[in-house]
Order: sequence, then structure tokens, then C-alpha cells
Amino acid sequence: MSTTTTVLYDHPGPRARVRNAVLSVVFGVGLVALLWWVYAKFDQAGQWEGSLWQPFTEAPTWTQFILPGLRQTLFAAATGMVLSLAFGILFAVGRLSDHRWVRIPSGVVVEFFRAVPLLLMIFFIFYGVPFLIQGPVSAFWSVVVGLTLYNGSVLAEAFRAGIRSLPGGQAEAAYAVGMRKNQVMRLILVPQAARAMLPVIVSQLVVLLKDTALGYIVAFPELLQRGVNDLSANRGNVVAAALVVGAIYILINSLLTTLANWLDRRTQRRGFRIPKQTAAPDSTPAGGATVAEPQG
Repeated sequence: MSTTTTVLYDHPGPRARVRNAVLSVVFGVGLVALLWWVYAKFDQAGQWEGSLWQPFTEAPTWTQFILPGLRQTLFAAATGMVLSLAFGILFAVGRLSDHRWVRIPSGVVVEFFRAVPLLLMIFFIFYGVPFLIQGPVSAFWSVVVGLTLYNGSVLAEAFRAGIRSLPGGQAEAAYAVGMRKNQVMRLILVPQAARAMLPVIVSQLVVLLKDTALGYIVAFPELLQRGVNDLSANRGNVVAAALVVGAIYILINSLLTTLANWLDRRTQRRGFRIPKQTAAPDSTPAGGATVAEPQG
């Protein structure tokens, strides 16, 4: 266990372990009871009848509704993730700039788009922007731009917090060996901040994936629109459709979280190390700091 983890986590003693075990059992029993109550209520309403679930055993249900909606959801989410990460890094660096003419506008942009509800943003881009540009905006780009502006602003704050959490000696050592500020940010600080804030970044990307469902406001044919609204109106029961689509969302988000955990373990294995002192003392940068370099 790393030093940081040791500081943040204290191993439970005998009493704490017994208490945690009891609470786990109580929570497990309560969860089972809740699931049974939900099952019983659905059973009383006849929601488990085979005729209501039959459409999900037929190919047209998947090829005409669920899979096309899933494809649009993943495409919009992937595009929004890439653009949000780029937006977040750009404006995080802008907020840390030494120039007021860069730092202040960057802060205004980030705070503004963090404060505006995403649903309202998508609605305005689809219905309001066409009056400004004298041309239509597609539902896809309305959703993607809204996701980028909102989630990118949140990620900008995450990157900024990650950069500020790094030891000051990292930047000082880089400046001491002759690096410019853009090199320090690009090669030293941003990569380490991304690694340190990986859980926050992944959590926000999961939120972004789920927020694609807000595209229903502009009739974007994503998974919720096609797999619940359109499917229940044409072939199936709305409760059954919602349960199936919910299970798909859970599966996708679980895979994304698993990927993030794998990346975290990989970066820890290949993580940063402080090189051993092999040169003469006079060759150490000013202040005695050393730049952490990645393992080969």
C-alpha cells in the first residue's frame, strides 16, 4: 500500500471489523428484502408475464430499436469524452496561466458552463443557436456540444485541482533544468495530474455517458429514446423496456469502470520514481529537487 493510501486509510481494529461485518450483513439482508418487495409488487401487477417479455426474444426488437440506439449513445459519448478531455485540459491550463487576459476569461467560461443545467444547454443549442448562425444544428451535435461544455468544465476543475495537488518541487526542478512553462505543464504536471485524478475523471465520464439520455429533449435517437420510448410505443411494455435498457447502461458503465481500474493499476506499475543519486552533488538542480521521471 502506498504512503498516500496509508495516510488516508487506517486499518480497522477487532471491534471495527466486527462492526463492519455486522453492518454488511444488515445491509445485505435489507437489500435482499427490498429486491424481493420490488419483485412482489411487479408480480402483483403482472409485469413478469411472458407475453410482455416476448419482444426481447425477437430479432427486430434489437436490430430496429435497441442496437441502433446503443450505437448512437456510444458514438455521442465517445465524441463527447474526447472533446471534454481536450476542453478540460485546455481550460485547466488556461486557469493556471500567469497572464490575466488568459486566466480570467478561462475562469469565466468554466464557471459559466458549470452553472448552466445541461438539459437547458442542449435545448438552447438545438433551438436557440440556429437563430444566431442562420442554419440548423443537428440533434447529435446539440447533445455532443452540450456534453462537452458541461463535462469539460467539470474536468477542467479536476485537472486544475490535480495540478495544484502536486509537490511544488516538481515544477521548480523542471524550471531549474531549463524547461519552459508550456513544457512543464505538458510533460511534467498534466500527466501526473491526470493519473492522480483518474477516479474523478472516470466518474465524470460515466456521468457523461448517462447524460446522453438527455438527448430526448431534441429527439436524438439514443438508447433511452429508441430502447424505451419508441420500443414501448411499437412492440413492448415500457417497464420491461426500461429494465432492459437500465441493465445495458449498468453493463456499459461497469465495463468503463473496469477499464479505468486496469489503467490505474497499469500506471501504478509503470509509475513515477525518483532516480537514485548517481551524479556528483553539484549536479543536483537548485533547491535539491529532482524531477520524477517515468520508469522505462
